[in-house]
Amino acid sequence: MVNRMAKVTKPTDKDRQYWLLKSDPDTFGFEDLWNSPNRTTHWDGVRNFQARNYLRDEMKRGDLAFFYHSGGDDPAILGIAEIVREGYPDTTALDPKDPHYDPRSKSGESPWSMVDIRAIERLPRPVTLSEMRAAPELASMPLLQKGNRLSVQKVGAAEWNAVLALAKRGEPDS
Repeated sequence: MVNRMAKVTKPTDKDRQYWLLKSDPDTFGFEDLWNSPNRTTHWDGVRNFQARNYLRDEMKRGDLAFFYHSGGDDPAILGIAEIVREGYPDTTALDPKDPHYDPRSKSGESPWSMVDIRAIERLPRPVTLSEMRAAPELASMPLLQKGNRLSVQKVGAAEWNAVLALAKRGEPDS
């Protein structure tokens, strides 16, 4: 008999997907995640259908995500988070007092989704947007494509490894 649960509960490296989660550090930064109880929180407030579909349908427990600070003087990837709970309804859309309230949510049902993430590692140093733009191996990374503003993006395995290699190098050229 084949054990089919192994694939569902914990992906192998071959099955693992990689992501990038964007947040303005003034709203919720990597240090906020790192300082959350058990370094875990939900990733809520996404109000784009394509990003929602990634959260709802494609992110799996055990997938890894770069945590990217999109605002500030020098946007950069600062750390790594793991998906610890797969997509479920984002109830912030139903609360009129929440900044992520969506008045289009009807009948007490949220059309939006969220996942739970846990901070697992700080990068040895931030990998800046300008540094990534200068790396030819990252040329096709969605983050670097003109007009791509999604707060949840796929990252290929080769791109994942290239960013990790950049993080282990010395300070970026100024």
